[in-house]
Order: sequence, then structure tokens, then C-alpha cells
Amino acid sequence: MGNSYAGQLKSARFEEALHNSIEASLRCSSVVPRPIFSQLYLDPDQHPFSSADVKPKVEDLDKDLVHRYTQNGSLDFSNNVAINEMEDDDDEEEMSDSNSPPIPYSQKPAPEGSCTTDGFCQAGKDLRLVSLCMEQIDIPAGFLLVGAKSPNLPEHILVCAVDKRFLPDDHGKNALLGFSGNCIGCGERGFRYFTEFSNHINLKLTTQPKKQKHLKYYLVRTSQGVLSKGPLICWKECRSRQSSAACHSTKAISSVSSTVAPENGTANGYKAGFAANGTTSHGGKSGTSSSTPSRPGNYSLSPRPSYTSIDQANMFISGPPKKRHRGWYPGSPVSQPALVVPVPTVRPLSRTEPLLSTPVPQTPLTGILQPRPVPAGETVIVPENLLSNSGVRPVILIGYGTLPYFYGNVGDIVVSPLLVNCYKIPQLENKDLEQLGLTSTQLLSVENMILLTIQYLVRLGPDQIPLREEFEQIMLRAMQEFAVRERTLQMGAPCTPVSPGQLPWLARLAASVSQDMVHVIVTQNSLAEGISETLRLLSEVKHYQRLPDYVVAICASKVRGNEFCVVVLGQHQSRALAESMLTTSEFLKEISYELITGKVSFLASHFKTTSLGDDLDKLLEKMQQRRGDSVVTPFNGDLKECVSPQEAAAMIPTQNLDVDNETFQIYQPQLTVARRLLSQVCTIADSGSQSLDLGHFSKVDFIIIVPRSEVLVQQTLQRVRQSGVLVDLGLEEDRMAHQRAEKYVVRLDNDIQSKFEVFMRRVKQNPYTLFVLVHDNSHVELTSVVSGSLSHGEPTHGLADRVINCREVLEAFNLLVLQVSSFPYTLQTQQSRISTSNEIHWIQLDTMEDVGCEKLYFGLNEYSKSLQWGITSPLLRCDETFEKMVSTLLERYPRLHSMVVRCYLLIQQYSEALMALTTMASLRDHSTPETLSIMDDLLSCPGKNKSGRGHMLVIRVPSVQLAMLAKERLQEVRDKLGLQYRFEIILGNPASELHVATHFVARLKTWRGNDQEDWIPRTYQDLEGLPCIVILTGKDPLGETFPRSLKYCDLRLIDSSYLTRTALEQEVGLACCYVSKEVIRGPAAALDLSGKEAERAPTSENDSEELLIDLERPQSNSSAVTGTSGSIMENGVSSSSTADRSQQQPLTPTFQSPIPSVRLDEGVSASTAAAGESLKQECDSMGLPVASSTTSKPSSSSSSSAQALAWSGQPSRGCPGLHTALPPVVILSKAAYSLLGSQKSGRLPPSSSLLPHADVAWVSSLRPGLHKDMSSEDQSLYYRRWTSAKQHHADYSNQPDPASGARTLHPRRLLLTGPPQVGKTGSYLQFLRILFRMLIRLLEVDVYDEDEINTDHNENSGASQSEGEPWPDIETFSKMPFDVSVHDPKYSLMSLVYTEKLAGVKQEVMKEYKVEEPEKRETMSIMLTKYAAYNTFHHCEQCHQYMDFTPTSQMSDSTLHAFTFSSSMLGEEVQLYFIIPKSKESHFVFSKQGRHLESMRLPLVSDKNLNAVKSPIFTPSSGRHEHGLLNLFHAMEGISHLHLLVVKEYEMPLYRKYWPNHIMLVLPGMFNNAGVGAARFLIKELSYHNLELERNRLEELGVKRQCVWPFIVVMDDSCVLWNIHSVQEQTSQPTEAGISSKNVSLKSVLQHIEATPKIVHYAILGIQKWSSKLTSQNLKAPFSRCHVHDFILLNIDLTQNVQYDFNRYFCEDVDFNLRTNSSGLLICRFNNFSLMKKHIQVGGQRDFIVKPKVMVSESLAPIMPLQYVCAPDSEHTLLAAPAQFLLEKFLQHASYKLFPKAIHNFKCPVLAIDCYLNIGQEVAICYVSSRPHSSNVNCEGVFFSGLLLYLCDSFVGADLLKKFKFLKGATLCVICQDRSSLRQTIVRLELEDQWQFRLRDEFQTANSSDDKPLYFLTGRHV
Repeated sequence: MGNSYAGQLKSARFEEALHNSIEASLRCSSVVPRPIFSQLYLDPDQHPFSSADVKPKVEDLDKDLVHRYTQNGSLDFSNNVAINEMEDDDDEEEMSDSNSPPIPYSQKPAPEGSCTTDGFCQAGKDLRLVSLCMEQIDIPAGFLLVGAKSPNLPEHILVCAVDKRFLPDDHGKNALLGFSGNCIGCGERGFRYFTEFSNHINLKLTTQPKKQKHLKYYLVRTSQGVLSKGPLICWKECRSRQSSAACHSTKAISSVSSTVAPENGTANGYKAGFAANGTTSHGGKSGTSSSTPSRPGNYSLSPRPSYTSIDQANMFISGPPKKRHRGWYPGSPVSQPALVVPVPTVRPLSRTEPLLSTPVPQTPLTGILQPRPVPAGETVIVPENLLSNSGVRPVILIGYGTLPYFYGNVGDIVVSPLLVNCYKIPQLENKDLEQLGLTSTQLLSVENMILLTIQYLVRLGPDQIPLREEFEQIMLRAMQEFAVRERTLQMGAPCTPVSPGQLPWLARLAASVSQDMVHVIVTQNSLAEGISETLRLLSEVKHYQRLPDYVVAICASKVRGNEFCVVVLGQHQSRALAESMLTTSEFLKEISYELITGKVSFLASHFKTTSLGDDLDKLLEKMQQRRGDSVVTPFNGDLKECVSPQEAAAMIPTQNLDVDNETFQIYQPQLTVARRLLSQVCTIADSGSQSLDLGHFSKVDFIIIVPRSEVLVQQTLQRVRQSGVLVDLGLEEDRMAHQRAEKYVVRLDNDIQSKFEVFMRRVKQNPYTLFVLVHDNSHVELTSVVSGSLSHGEPTHGLADRVINCREVLEAFNLLVLQVSSFPYTLQTQQSRISTSNEIHWIQLDTMEDVGCEKLYFGLNEYSKSLQWGITSPLLRCDETFEKMVSTLLERYPRLHSMVVRCYLLIQQYSEALMALTTMASLRDHSTPETLSIMDDLLSCPGKNKSGRGHMLVIRVPSVQLAMLAKERLQEVRDKLGLQYRFEIILGNPASELHVATHFVARLKTWRGNDQEDWIPRTYQDLEGLPCIVILTGKDPLGETFPRSLKYCDLRLIDSSYLTRTALEQEVGLACCYVSKEVIRGPAAALDLSGKEAERAPTSENDSEELLIDLERPQSNSSAVTGTSGSIMENGVSSSSTADRSQQQPLTPTFQSPIPSVRLDEGVSASTAAAGESLKQECDSMGLPVASSTTSKPSSSSSSSAQALAWSGQPSRGCPGLHTALPPVVILSKAAYSLLGSQKSGRLPPSSSLLPHADVAWVSSLRPGLHKDMSSEDQSLYYRRWTSAKQHHADYSNQPDPASGARTLHPRRLLLTGPPQVGKTGSYLQFLRILFRMLIRLLEVDVYDEDEINTDHNENSGASQSEGEPWPDIETFSKMPFDVSVHDPKYSLMSLVYTEKLAGVKQEVMKEYKVEEPEKRETMSIMLTKYAAYNTFHHCEQCHQYMDFTPTSQMSDSTLHAFTFSSSMLGEEVQLYFIIPKSKESHFVFSKQGRHLESMRLPLVSDKNLNAVKSPIFTPSSGRHEHGLLNLFHAMEGISHLHLLVVKEYEMPLYRKYWPNHIMLVLPGMFNNAGVGAARFLIKELSYHNLELERNRLEELGVKRQCVWPFIVVMDDSCVLWNIHSVQEQTSQPTEAGISSKNVSLKSVLQHIEATPKIVHYAILGIQKWSSKLTSQNLKAPFSRCHVHDFILLNIDLTQNVQYDFNRYFCEDVDFNLRTNSSGLLICRFNNFSLMKKHIQVGGQRDFIVKPKVMVSESLAPIMPLQYVCAPDSEHTLLAAPAQFLLEKFLQHASYKLFPKAIHNFKCPVLAIDCYLNIGQEVAICYVSSRPHSSNVNCEGVFFSGLLLYLCDSFVGADLLKKFKFLKGATLCVICQDRSSLRQTIVRLELEDQWQFRLRDEFQTANSSDDKPLYFLTGRHV
């Protein structure tokens, strides 16, 4: 194609067409060949797509991308076709006329007896490349090995040898006609015709054999000698159409990230080094390619075929060598940055191949591809040996405009899409524009962008590299500036933009201040000129000339407008940019490739000599010989002292007392977070989404999944064991728990599938167990299964996705998924599966201190802030000297990855520091001071005392090969210097366990005082105190906790490859830990880490209030019956696990100093070693109170051992005498330091501006920045809005629903996030524990457990009834006296009812009753049974229908019916409303016309139905729409029953929402403020009215009136369980007979009572209240005639004339019982049944909060009950509460004032006529009924101390009162509705004869006159 226009006739093209025409006519027998001119001119337009060209993968092409291009107008491929392998399968169509069918071809039959198997020749020899790739094949000179394709074996290539004269050259020309080839299988030579040859090798073609069509590839050998598929054979002048088609498919012209994957890696099976990042020159089919394709995401370097997962589209391109071109148009978006920068190893075949194919627009009309003309000036030839000559591999940052073609040595340049998205301004919605402060997105011209870019590059300076995020914010700020200017200038003239003519001058001006760092080249025709010029200068540069760091090439074209790009030439910048394009996996593979192929040999040989020029190995040998056999003393001695190895191994250190890793303690923040988790789980359960039903579960089980790290598995196992959680959850026996723990912690490796299947089987088999799947470190390897199947070599690829997101996990209703992560950003994208409300964030660290933590967390933020402390040895350091050495070396070795160079240098630094400190002091000057001081500290610390303890140094080397090299080298140096007993060198490889030398293990055991013989260290924490270097390797640090002795963290290898937030933060996260407050506060007051100066958010840490569950009560399963009865205290230590610990360890308070830095180790903390602290722990576990102030502060005069333990950093300036004890020191590379060290203030670390994770991408380049004080909740919302998952991410598949835009969030998935090492493991283990405790609590209920009161002075009232009778005998029962005393314990603070027996009671006894405030009533926790009544929080399959309306039926399915009747008591019509669900209408009678409610159906007395109860059940309820126990389904065993809720009008909507299937009876609005008396009154009135209606209705049907069932049940909304009791007979006399109790259903209780013989003669039937102290004494009489409460069967017929007092708020039932009894009616209590009442904390008969009617000020003192009344017409504060309520409350507290003579004088009670009111517990009341023929207590000889007349009616007369005698000075209280009736009553009852009244003795309740106050008058008896 060269530079020709399509259709331009060139001689070569003509010759070839002529050739083809002649050849075709020679071969062809039937069809006339096509004319030569039609071949030449019509071909380009006649190219149909054959379906065979497109591989099936292509349909994945991202529609969105294609759509966007079409929008842009820069490309419109209407067919959206991606061409894949554009192979020559279309020749046939070209040969024959376009309308004629293809030529059928008949092959000669194979010779008799020859082999016809595909892939073998006729001699039966294998020709397939897979079989022959390792064979040595001899071929004659001038022959080449080529690959043929057989249509029957599409996946195989057949190997043939062909004379190269018959093959085309690089330009597709000059192939001789004809054929000459050999079979390499059987060796037969000299095939002269391709037809004959194709028969021999069994191609079995259906079309005519042609070499152009069936010989496809050159075959080449890789450096390992493997024969592999190479470039396509370039038939037909590189097939111009092919190149255009292929580039079409290249990620829809995103020339930036090409989408090709090499099948065999490249040249030699490995990714060849830093290539330009684009489509490979031969479609990625490799061989001698100079560059490899790039792609984002995971890259395979393995020699086996690898497919990549591509960001936007999946496709593979193969075609003949085509022009490689970076094509990209103004405004055409370039998709996600591709990330490959490989290094070429093999020279390209042809130097003229262009680098990337141009994107070709397609003509929309025909859908046919056309070649795009290439102007001559648009090519750049990359000079030979560019990298070798200049030492720089230039990086071209794509800017704006069309990039040229690249030819030649394209391996020496890199094209980076780093900033390209910044120039493509996205379209944003208006709300986003407003948030960003922009008016539109079209604010910046190209000229402005160019100038901004130059200014940015100038500002960067020599050390920094351009950061996309930084530049995006600059662009945004510029746009905001323009927006402001635009607004201000809207009125006047528009601001003048930069004109294209001014641009060159302004650009040069902007660059002029850069001290020659930034150059500007302006050209007129194309960018190619500028780039060519730059590359030419670079290739000719002399070593002493200084290059600019950046060259900005601007093309100021008149035709196309301004275009530009940036060529990065800076040594440091170009390398950093190129390396940062690789993902972590890719650069680690790159490094291992460099090590394997021996590329590092030059570097290695450079480091064979010391800095002084001596041969290192010889030097070490010499030192070893000089030292002989002896080694340096292990500890307690100088480095000069030597001992024999045997002696060294035998040295035993002193036992150290402060190592106590076993204690597991839960700290307050962990407890708070655990409660938050629990609270959120409850919220999910209550959300009504039916996704979690906590009431269903009775057990908790769990599995913890951790990344592949042996240490992490062991660490988690240790935590699980120490926390005792397995025993506490009842999962394992105490003695077995240690071994069995392993099944609960699973590593994400290849065995996980089987283990996980076992777990999921457990989940399915145990539906009543709630399983929690904890996915710890869930941000690691979160790649999708789909991309995983394409990625070879990444063993963990997609494993987490396969486990966490599999269908079984998503659907299991009894499985919660808890993802735990310190870096959750990859889980917080637009595609996240976790709801924002299900994220639990660690408590804000600046509030930690308030929660009483003794330790403060020291994290990334504190490290950044510590740089402002101004201390001499900062905690974050950058080793400048080291960085200078690195940059010198990098210039010398431009082809090696910088991490390799850094690592070799680091090894040398540590080796030389070791030598300098022991034998060769002359090397001191050649080690960096940083390295020297670290090694000095490491070596000298153990020598200072007999304990031999020292520090740990962690060196982070991500590449495993480099880490092994480092360990070997350092170990060799250490051993030769005789230091092998001084410190250990450990390789921390996640894949393997820790290996520690036996003498060091012995030392660790001694320190631990460990008596286990077989103990070995399994976690880094086990290495506490061991002087050692840990070389930590692996792609990511995985959350392993390090011991307190970690002092140095060397991160000098973590360089610009780590430019994402997660990557950088998790490296520094290694050093995060807890430090004791004293450490920070004491020595340097400046080190205040608490962040106090920032105003702190008010803490809402009292989360326990949210849960109405008493989490701290003892466990029911009594898993740990120790001194604390198994309770788990606030510190969460299971007493079972720590009590024994406290016995083993004698408390020896001789510790000398607290250990300064302590890691909370996610929950396991070796606590501060002060004696007081240890004591506190032990006492905590034994439940003893010890003030935390016992922790002793370290004194400055602590002993020398303490000084050795405090980090011996230089003393801080403030206090020269003290050692500053600090967290580990972190040494960073310059790149990381410049990022992390830049913090000024705020909560966020400086790294927060970076891309949050390599697996996610920014949604838009225009976005607001992260605010510096953003909380983690806000960050989550930010990332969910502005980032999206890349294609290989596990959440990528969770795309929003196209219709609604909603995403599927998994309802049972939670995310726990908190900084690294903050204690998340301890927190989630505590969560499991309290979750279990809560489930037990949900299965339990707190019921009142109180003894009956007033029992001591009544003898048994039912002795005459024989025991064991199921029902009372009416004759016997009616002869029993009624016991007027109230026995219900809820009335313990109430006035006693006078009986004759009471008169004999001594007054003193009662004195103790004086109690002002009601005490908390006794409750007891009881397990719920299947017969319980439930509230709304209970859900189960059985009562699902009962509770909820089905989705089909709606709220509107219940109908509202008015029901009116007249009440004589109220003296008016009463209108009630029924709300009746459709399903319950059968219980009612409606009129035929108009569906008017007529009555509620009642059964007959004679009905006998075992599956029903006869009585309708009425439950008045108020304020308990959620908590009332209104679900009677289980209590009634699911049988038919009629249940009516009686609710106030204003609460009706709430009750209707929660109980849509219940019949509601709505009280009239006038009763909204009324008490329970009104509800009971109306229930009774309504029921009587209904009874009459039913009697009338049934009478018409021939039923006698008395046969209609007259009973109703009235029960409270807190009745939860019913029991039946029976006395067990016991033979031996002295012991009391026991009683057996059994839980029964409400149904059986009611059916039993309803079966009572002659039941219609009883007025009220009830049962007794349950108490744990029920004795056989209580059951001696099976029936009692006494008060009944809370649950009664009421005979509305008999009690027709006895009414509830509808005014009453308190004691309405006692009042009613006394009236009923005085009317001579029978009240019977069944003693063998008992009722349990639940303690409900909300609603019910709550007191009104009494407030003034007119509020004067908010903070008024509470109003006392004695202020509830006042003198009439006084200035008293009027109150907003009902008059009756105020009166009753006043009377309860006013007995001293009203009835002074009655106080504790039970012989002389107060006489109350027709009413019982509570007038205080110090007073007894004698109830007397005024009705004729009523039965009253015998009052003869009783002198009353007072008289109470309450709203008395006409039955009370003067004559009645004259019958009673009163004490002298007795008092009277008359209460009436208003003042006039009060006067009339006084007169009517002739009260003034005996009682003396004064004007000032008249009172009213403190109501305003609108509220109708009650009036009363007091007087004295005269």
C-alpha cells in the first residue's frame, strides 16, 4: 500500500494483476477469467464480508463505543462490523465473476493404501505444528518453513517447506509463478505443483488449491527453540483492504489500547519488552514481531496461547503485515488506556512496517470498506538504534488530532494514552455541570488545551511525572474559570479566544520559563514533521548535550486546525510513564522474563564488585577465612565478640514476661463496629423486602475466606481460636475447637471449589442456621470468572468471583455475605453489588479517643501528618542518596525494568552496610546513611542485654524471583560474616509457610515460656522480638499483621508502577498499628495524633441504643459456665477462653515499662505490658471492676531494658532526656514520597487523588475532586458515582437494567471497611458472637416474673372444691366467698382493698411500702415455643398469609363500615368503624341491599367445633403497631378464630399498615385521648348491642335467644404464652410436692374454658398470672373466686348492667371486678392455667407527658403530680392533659394531704362508694356499692378515716351515708364534673350537717375551661 492512493495505477500493481490473470487463465478450464482492469479497479469496492471472517468472539464488541463514534461523526461504521481474521478466503469470489457460483473442485483420489487422515501426509507422517514444534527440521538452502491451513482442521497449522522464490517479499511482490515444495513429514521432495502437493498433505479442499489461499504463515523459532506461528505471508501487496479492515476491528479505532493478544506471547514466547502499545505488525500472531499488542488488564506472559480480556471489546486481529498506525481523530474518544510497555527482543522482519493501521471510515451507503488515502507527510520513520544511542525510549503522549504512521524501529518508542481522555471533554448532565460549577462543557478551545498542557509540564519540574488525575483537575479548574468569566461577560463583549496565529508565540512563551525542560516545535503540515524532527534530534544527540524532558509538537494546519502531542524525552519521566502503563501482574512477568532470559547479566556483573572496586565474593571468602569457625555472639555482646557455633546455638536468653499474644481482647471501637454490623443486619431483616428473616434462625455458623497467603490463614486461625468464637457459637466442643478451627478458614486457591461445595451443602441442609460468609481482604484479585478463563498463568483469577457471586450464594436465604476490606474502592463502583446502606465504616479515628481507647491508631494519614512534627528522625523518609544512585544506574541500563535495578542496588546497599559495620569500615561512606543506620540498629540491639530481643526490618520486594535472589545474597553475606546467630533472614512468600532456623525458634519459645515441644512460628506476630529481616514478596501485601518489634519498613522498591490508591496505600498499610497514648503524648507534646484540633463530629457511638435487645445478658446455651456464668463482658472476652489463661499466669507486677508501639492486630493485642494493664485484663475476664487508670505511665528513669525496648530514635528536640517511642519508620521511593509527603491537613491521605484501583476506571475526566475532609461514607458515594468496573472486574457483569437503570444489589451482602490493621477481624468475630446472642434473644422473650401480692393474709378461698376437677361446679363455687384483695403484682403500689382480715394487720408491716418511684419490675427470659403470640417482626412460612396481604390483594381490599348504636351511659349515639379485610367478611352479616354491615356473627352455646373457638377476641392496643403481640396464628394453632383489634382513630393508619389482614374496630375521634377504660367500655357496649342483633336475627331462624353464645374474650396486646400446671404427687411427706408446667396454645386454653358446664351462669372467667415461684400451694385450689386481669372471658349478657368506667386510665379492671362481684355475679379464676405477659418497652398504658398548655420556655422543670390541681380561677399554669388523667395521677400522690388519718391505718379505711380509685399504697379503701341488693363487705364497727365520693349517681343518698361511722377528723373528698353539680351534690347528700367545708378547700384539675376540668371539694368530719 505504501503511500499510494487506492485506485492509482502503479506499475507494480499492474504487473501483479497481469500475473494473476495469466495464472488464472492457465489453471482455469471452464470459466472465463476476470479481465485485468476489473481486478485492478473494482476490487476495493467489491469486497463482501464472509461470515467466516468474523470469529464468534466479535459479538462482544462494545455497542456503546460504536455508538459513541457514530455520534461523534468522526467514524460511522453503520454495520458495526469488526473484522477479525481477514484471511484470504475471499479470493475465490475475486477470481470468479461476482455473480457466478464458486468453482467446484474435484480432487484426485488418494493412491491405494495411503493415509488420508487430516493433519498427516499420505505417507502417514504427522505434519501438525503442535507435534513438530520441538523437532529439529532440516530444510535445503533457499527454503522456508511455512504453515498451511486445512479447512478440516481449523485449529491446526500444517508445516511445509517451500522455496522462498515462490513466496512474496515484504511488500507482497516478486513471487515467482508456480510452486516448489517438500514434505517435511516423509521427506519427499520436489513437488512442482501446489495441487499435487496439497493432495499429498491431505488438505482435502473443496475449492481449487492455490498457494495464495492455503499457505498462510511463516514459521519461526523462538529463543527457546520452539517452532511457532509467525507473521502472515504477505500475498498481494499487503492486502490494503485487509489493513483497513483489521484496524476497523481494533477496538473501534482506539488506536491507543489495541486489542490484540499474541497467541504465543511474542518472539520467544514471552512478551517482548517495551513496544509501542498498539496492534502488532502482523496482527498479533507473533514470531519476529518488534512489538507486542497491548491491552489493559491481565496479561499473560506464559509461552502457551493466551487470550486477553479487553476493556471495551473482545477481538483478535490477524492479517498480513500491515501498516501499523496510531490513528485517531479530533474528538474521537480513545477507550481505556492500554497498559503494556514491552521490550523488543527480536528485530522486526521489515523495517518499513508501519506501527498501527489507520482507522478507515466506512461509506454508510454500501457498507463496503474503502482504503483511506495517506498523505505523504503523515509518516514517521523511527531511527535505527534509537534506544541504544540515546539511552531513552521516548513516550508519545497522545494529544489532540491525528497521529501519524510509524515505520521502522517502532520497538524503541511507546505511545501512551495517559492524558488523551483529558482532552476529550465528555458530555455531562445538567446536574453534574452545576455541581462542577460549569455552564457547558464546550469551554476550552484546542489552543487553550495546548497552553494548559505546556504550563502543566513546566510546573512539574525534573522529578515528577505527569499524572492524569492532577491534569484533569487543572483542566476542570480552567473550565470553571472560563465559566465564571463567561458569566461576568455575558452582558458585554465575549472574551477573545486565543487565535491559531497567536498560538505558536504563546506556546513558546509558556515554555520559555522551564529552563529548557519543555520545548515547543510548531509545524505547518502534520504532526509527523514535529515528531520526526524530535526523534532525529534524539538519535543524533551527543552524551554531553542535555535533552529537554518534554517536547510539545504542535501542528498549526490551516486545513485541519491545531493538533498536538507531547513527546517525553526525560530519562526519568519516559521510563516512569512507560512502566506505569503495565499492571502489577504484567510488570512482575516482565521482571521474571528479564531474569529468566539473562538480560540482567550486565547488571549482575556490575554488582559483583563492591563500591570500592574489590571483588565481592573474594572479599567475603577472605573475611570468612580470617574469622575461622567462630561466629559473632548471638546477643548480649559486641559484634567483635566471637563464640563457637555450638556455644552460640546453646545460648539461652532470659525469659521475657511481656509476650502475651494469647489474650484476645475486644476493644471499644471493635465492639461499636460489631454492633453497627448487627444493627444493619436487623435493618435488612426489618426492611420488609423479605430478604432476611431473623426469627427463622436459631444458630450461627460461618466460613472465612482469605486470599492466598499461608501466613494470613494461620493468623486468622489464631484469632478464631483465641476469641473462643467456635465454642461461644456452640459449633465445636471446647477441647476440639483448636483442631476443628481449620475448617472455618479457607484460602482462595485451587482447592477452594471442593471446600466451598462442602460449605454450601451445609448451608442447604441447615435452613434454620444463619451462615455468614466472611470474605476478608475482599479487594484482592476481584477479577471475573469470564476473564479468568481467558487468562493463563494467573492461578487465582476469578476464584473470588466464582465463590462470592455464584448463584447459590446469591440465592441462599440463610447466608449473609460480609466483605471486609481496608481498600474497598474496587467494591464501590457504579456496578457495585453492595447497597450503600449495607456499608459499615470504621468509626472516625479522631473519635477513637473518646471511646476510651488506651491505644491510638497510627495510620497512613498520621504518617503523612508526622512530617510536620519537626522531629529529627521523621517516620516517613525518602533516601535521597539511594535515589541518586538509582537514577545513575537507570541511565546506564535503559532496557531493564527499574525495579530490577533498584533491587540489585538495594541488595548491594544492605550487603555493604553489613560489611561496613562488621569488618570493612572503609565501606561506610558507600552505604547510604539510611541503610547504615537501619543495619546498625538491627545488629546492635540484641547485643545490649541478656534477653537478646531485637527489631524486625521488612523489605518489600514484590517480585518473587527478586525476593529469592535478595534472600540468597543477603544470607550468603550474613553467613560469611558470621552473623547467622545474630539475626534471621526470612522470605515472606504468601505461597509458603515461614521458615525460621531452629536456634531462633528455640529462642522464641524461651521468650514465650512455651511448653509445647512442637511449636513453630506460623505468623509474623509469632516473631515478636526476633532480630530479623523479612523480605516480603508477592503481588500485594495481604493484610498480615506484624509484631510490635517491627521497626523499619523498607519500601524503596515501590515506585511509579504503584500509581493507584489501593496499590500505594496497601504498601504503607504494612506499617500501620496502634501506639500507646503515652508514647505520643509524653515525650513530645507536639505529637498529638488524636486530630483533636479538627472539630470533631459528635460521636454517635451509642449504637447499642438502636437495638431493643439486651445484648449483655447471659447466654442461654451457657457455653461457658465459669465465674461469670458465661456472660461475655464489654471487652468481649469469652470467659471460657480467658479464665484458664488467668489461672495459668501468675500475676507478677514486675514489668518495667509499657511496650511503646502495640498493634491491635485486628483484635488480638498483646496488651501494654504494664502490670496494671495486665491485671486489668485478667480482672476483666473474671468480671472484677478495676479502674483503667491503673495503667502506669512510663517514667523517665525506667531501667535499661526499657530503654532498649523503646525505639532508640534520636531524642526529640523538646525533651532531650527521653527516647521517643514511635511507630515503625517507613522508607519510601522518591515517587511514593512525593505523593505521600505532600499532606497539609484533612482526613484524606494525599494518595486519595489517584485512580482508586487498577481494576476500575474513571467514568469521566470532568469530575469534582475528593474533598480533604471526606468521611469514608462520602468517599464511597463519590466512587460509586465516578468510577466503573473494567471488563475483567468481577462486578463488570452487574450492569444496570437498560429499562429502569437500576442495578441488582445483593440484599444480604455487607461491606465492612476500616483502615489497615485497625482491628476488623476482632470486630467481625465479635459480630458473629452478638449476632448469635441476638438470635437467641429473638427466640426468647422477657416475661414478667413476680410473686402474687397480698397472699399472706388470705386463707385459701377455694378449699371446698375438690382437687383435680377440670371445671368448677357451679353449686359449690357460688358458695365460695369472693376474695376482694388484689393479687396481681402489677398493682403492688396501689391502695389495698379493705377486708375484715386486713383490719388485723399491723401497721408497721406496711411502712416499707413507701416508694416514690415505681421500681423496675422483675422479668425473666423464656424461650419462645410454637404456641407464642408474635409481633410484626416475626415472619415464617406458616403465618405468612395470616400476616401479610398477598401481592394480588391490596390495602384497598379491606372495606370500611360504619356501625352505630345508642349508649345509655354516654347518653348519645355512638358511631364506630369496622375495617374488614375481604378474607374476613364471612364473620359478618351484611344487608342484601347496599352491603350495609348489620352484625357480627355469633355461634350457639351448643356448638361443638374442635377447629374453632366460639368467643370473638378483642384486643385494645395503643402505641404498639409494631411491638404488640397481635399475631395469634401460632397461639391459635392456625384454626379459625375471630380477632378484632381495637384502635384509636389517629393510630388506625399505622395499625392498618402493619396488620393489613386484621379486622380493626376504630374508636370514635372523641376517644383519641381516652384511657383503656373507654376501649373496654365500648367493646362491652358494642358486644351487647351485637348480641341483641344476633339474637333477633337468629330468632327469625328459630333459635332461642338464650342459645346465642354470650361470651367475648378481652385480652391485652402483651399476652405471649399460656401454660398448664399440674401438681406432681410425692410420697415422702416432708418435701413439698413439685408442680409440672407445660406450654399450651391459646386455643386449648379457650376451648377448655368454653367447655365449662353451665358456663352462661358465670360473669367473668380468667386465669392466673405466671410466676417462676408458682408452688403447689397456689394450685391447691384449682379455681378461685377473685379478681382476674389482662385475659378474661366476659359474659356480656349477665354483666349488661355493670359497666366499665369509660373515663378511667388506671385500675379500670379492679373497679369493674368489684362492681361485678357486688352485683352478685360469679368471677372464676382457673388456677391450673397461667398467662405469661411480655415486658414491652413501648406503647400501652403509657403516661402522658404532662406539659403546660402554653409553653413559655423549652427548659421547664418537670411538673410534679401535686401541681396537677389548682384553686378555681387561679393564675396557676394550665396543663395540656385530660382532666381525668390529671385527677387520677393527683390522687395517687395526694393521700397524705387528702386523707391524713388513713395513712397506714388499715383498721380505718377510706370509704369509697361505687368506685375504686387508687389513692396511694399507704391507704386502704373499703369499696361499698350503693345499689340495692348488692353484696358488700361487712362494715359493722368500722370507723372510716375518710369518704371518697366520685361522680356519684342518684343511688347514693343521704340516708346511705348516715349508716357509716367516721373517725373524728376524718376527711372527705367529693369529685364532680363541674362546679354546679358539685354544689348540688353537697346539698342533695346533706353533707354540711356532718362535714365542715372551707372556701379554700375547693379545687379543680389544672385544665383550661375548654378541656372541661373536674372539680372537687375537701372537708373535715365534725
